[in-house]
Amino acid sequence: MKQGTTIITLDNGYHLWTNTQGTGDIHLLALHGGPGGNHEYWEDTAKQLAAQGLNVQVHMYDQLGSWYSDQPDYSDPEIAKKYLTYDYFLNEVEEVRQKLGIDKFYLIGQSWGGALVQMYAAKFGEHLKGAIISSMVDNIDEYVESINHIRETALTADQVAYMKQIEANGNYDDPKYQSYVDILNDGYVDRKKPAAISHLISTMATDVYGAFQGDNEFVIKGKLAEWNFRDHLKDIKVPTLLTFGEHETMPLATGKKMAELIPHSRFVTTPEGGHHHMIDNAPVYYDHLATFIRDVENDNFNA
Repeated sequence: MKQGTTIITLDNGYHLWTNTQGTGDIHLLALHGGPGGNHEYWEDTAKQLAAQGLNVQVHMYDQLGSWYSDQPDYSDPEIAKKYLTYDYFLNEVEEVRQKLGIDKFYLIGQSWGGALVQMYAAKFGEHLKGAIISSMVDNIDEYVESINHIRETALTADQVAYMKQIEANGNYDDPKYQSYVDILNDGYVDRKKPAAISHLISTMATDVYGAFQGDNEFVIKGKLAEWNFRDHLKDIKVPTLLTFGEHETMPLATGKKMAELIPHSRFVTTPEGGHHHMIDNAPVYYDHLATFIRDVENDNFNA
């Protein structure tokens, strides 16, 4: 399979940026978070797995609307209605799989990408060898409870009250408010910020992020406010790895509960890892991932 970057044309006419790294007969398709983020924290995944003694072809892509792919005019209500949906992004994963020509592969997704993994494994599981849900819950209410607890722990009572007042007024551009968001991001989301994936301007696709999440990771005003996949976890039949950072925004208790509900699953955590623990503590994160893939390949997987 061609290494490096390939631009694929979707059936809807839009173009997606894709990139393949690594060699071997094992294929891993990586989904980024956000929604509206991009692939960049997966760039060294093939290299990291090779360091664990595992040769894997890692396929990355930026979802529609994200930095390296086409960005529709979401100000058009008809375009927003058509493409800013769960169903669109789920079916996009399947179309990317088809256009890349891979089958019997592993699917990994971080945060929002982990929601897509859950949906894909339940609907299109016949194409998977295994699923990896990285830092994503099946029930958003439990995330909200966790994130509020984190905020009350990390900030003073006055700072929390200020944030809540700003959120009630919808004045998210307030500089003091954003400075508190930065404190929370530094502690629980992007604990380690490698220069290699930094940018001079923000690369977040805010139209996509806003439609599903809101202004930031600590307040949900979009479609994700109704996310609840718990009743469908039983439909995930493939071996599944649930991996969470030990110092992140997502509640570990929910991850453990998911592992009880997904028939063939394993729950692991990354010490000193935040929401992006594949960066915060790469050796442990990729040891867990390599061990999971190796166990499935050797028909030796157990929880």
